[in-house]
Amino acid sequence: MPSIANIFWLGTKEIRSFLRDFVLLGLVIYSFSLAIIAQANSRSQEVYNASVGIVDEDHSELSRRIAQAFLPPYFQKPQPVVERDIVPLMNAGRYTFIIDIPAHFQRDLLAGLQPAIQLNVDATAMIQAGLGADYAQQIILTEVQNFLSRAEGGPISPVNLVVRLAFNPNAETAWFTSVMGIINNITMLAIILAGAAVVREREHGTMDHLLVMPLTSFEIAMAKIWANGLVIIIAVGLSLYFVVGGLLRVPIAGSIPLFLLGVAIYLFFATAIGIFLGTIARSMPQLGLLYLLVYLPLAMLSGANTPLESMPPWLASAMQISPTVHFVDFAQAILYRGAGFFVVWPNFLAVGAEGVVFLGLALLRFRKVAGIAIS
Repeated sequence: MPSIANIFWLGTKEIRSFLRDFVLLGLVIYSFSLAIIAQANSRSQEVYNASVGIVDEDHSELSRRIAQAFLPPYFQKPQPVVERDIVPLMNAGRYTFIIDIPAHFQRDLLAGLQPAIQLNVDATAMIQAGLGADYAQQIILTEVQNFLSRAEGGPISPVNLVVRLAFNPNAETAWFTSVMGIINNITMLAIILAGAAVVREREHGTMDHLLVMPLTSFEIAMAKIWANGLVIIIAVGLSLYFVVGGLLRVPIAGSIPLFLLGVAIYLFFATAIGIFLGTIARSMPQLGLLYLLVYLPLAMLSGANTPLESMPPWLASAMQISPTVHFVDFAQAILYRGAGFFVVWPNFLAVGAEGVVFLGLALLRFRKVAGIAIS
């Protein structure tokens, strides 16, 4: 009981210290509000308002139908371009796509020939170029197929493909990026807050005061973990209810309390990493540099941005030892697909077991550093 009381009161000290640190307080507020809104409203992962030029050398009904098929919000209204200006306009970055329809295109198509349409793409706009080229190809092929079927009096298509998008029917980027932003920020802030709490004590000289008091290094470390973890859990809950659900109107399929339970389990790992880095860093700038070396691999290889199936098999297997992978897995299952506890409990167990291991290593390091400071 005295140990629990010490952890509790030390934790309240950490919360008061955090509330007086306006830089960290502002970082938490920004990370779970304005940063989420900005990330959700960005169009970096989809084709949006792409500029299109069209060289119509055919001036036929089919060429006009192709030009009119490029519609907002994916494309801007196609602008007429002459053939000699294609290269200068592409070099100047004026258009992302320029479609060149050759002369006699409709006549050759009806004659059974195989005329070609040239699609010029500015690949420096990588997302727009990759996805937009596929969109443009589908649009052109659809218009050509519909024109031929009506001209020849045949069926439009022998097969109708029905696409059903599960969990995000309109494929809206905001539904994905807003929640993924919160998941990534949980890891970021857990490491920064826990590490900053240790470094702040050392910079202000209060760590020596704590170590000469009748307190153990375990009590000091656990106080920092529960205090900073509580701050993050509250911020995540408010962000999901008011920012994601309220301002952005993104539907949350699953249980937010169940997700927050998983966050609490995951924070034992993330804050342990922060404490470990805090025992190594001598100042805040050093902590920032060490944070980049740890956070970037965890975030990029967690499956939040790129699915594990897209990674090399050996790398996907190796990342199974990272609690971040299991955290992203159960977070997506709960918030996107509405999974219950009996679906995600293996991930909870994996995160908890791996978190205990990393927490034990961090506490050993913290106890070692504390012992050196006392001696």
